[in-house]
Amino acid sequence: MTELIYTPLSEIEARIVEVQKSLDQIGCDGVIIVHHTNLFYLSGTSQSGHLFIPRTGEPILMVKKSLDRAKEESPLEHVTSVTSINKIPEFLNRAGYGNLKVLGFELDVIPYNTVQNYKKVFEQSDLIDVSGIIKNIRVIKSDWEIGLLKHSCDVIDQVFGEVPGMLREGMPEIELASLFEAGMRRRGYGGVCKMRAFNQDFFLGNLTSGHSGAVPTYFDGPVGGGGLTPANNPHGAGWKKILRNEIVYIDYTCVVNGYTADEARMFVMGELPEKLLNAHRGALAIQETLKNMAETSVECHTLYDKALQMASDMGYEDNFMGIGKDRVRFVGHGVGLELDEAPIFAKGVKLQLRPGMTFALEPKFVFPEGAIGTENTFLMKEGGVETLTKATESIIYV
Repeated sequence: MTELIYTPLSEIEARIVEVQKSLDQIGCDGVIIVHHTNLFYLSGTSQSGHLFIPRTGEPILMVKKSLDRAKEESPLEHVTSVTSINKIPEFLNRAGYGNLKVLGFELDVIPYNTVQNYKKVFEQSDLIDVSGIIKNIRVIKSDWEIGLLKHSCDVIDQVFGEVPGMLREGMPEIELASLFEAGMRRRGYGGVCKMRAFNQDFFLGNLTSGHSGAVPTYFDGPVGGGGLTPANNPHGAGWKKILRNEIVYIDYTCVVNGYTADEARMFVMGELPEKLLNAHRGALAIQETLKNMAETSVECHTLYDKALQMASDMGYEDNFMGIGKDRVRFVGHGVGLELDEAPIFAKGVKLQLRPGMTFALEPKFVFPEGAIGTENTFLMKEGGVETLTKATESIIYV
């Protein structure tokens, strides 16, 4: 797929309608969208600007830079240049939206100082947080979105199939990572994986070998890795050389046309101890059980609770989803335009599964000898889940 993909007007219109329904329910006169992920979702472009969606009426995309690209990429009718946020109230007033008593913003991600500035600019309005509204709409993917996500899954499957030809004894982890990443980049990976959570900076994925899989990190995931430097992205592939008879753990995202596939597979040159082989079998068993449990209306926490119970019954409670005090308290997460969308499969999460949700399940174990497990991307359907990532889950012996 080499052509540019633009979001069709029908997709944007359907999303705008859902936003307006939610605004009507909470008595909000309109929202202003600025965060790039939501801006793309609701306008079809990530160019710098402000998207105004009234409770009733036509949306207006006010662009700072670049107007020409925004007009090319967005199917919206009203795309115009407004280079300063100070001019937005006057512009909206001329457009017939001068009485905005309650105005919504994405207050989960907008910095405090920027919010204070918006309060000054929109001094006649009460600013409220509409982040939850947008997230709730985005959690159900359309057929268009699912098609894009499936393509991302196909791409990462293809690259996993090339790993045996990349892997050689003594190569640094970062070299294998660069080859893996190049395989995705030349197939259309956009070069960035977006996350909503504050300070959860993330590169493309995570690659460790042997004991480096047990190196902890700040990132809210089960596996760390030493990384290249403590300065930025201090996790994943580092300078450690990959040796024989140790697990090579590759867990990567693949974002093509905005939609995020997430997949992990295991490799080894030589043999592995029975301890790690048993843990891998356990991870596959947990995943299969969770897949069978995933039905419409099932609450997310029930899958996590079951996974935790199974890991404990296997004798791996202290190694499940991390090691010791560095374990994380989830077994899966939503995927879409961001890596950390709903649903989250964690303790106490009562969100019910619904058709159209897309998510990753990632039962993994971490030992001093390394990290091992599996991860796949799934689509929730009426009759259960469909597995979208299809590369073999067997440990690949090279």
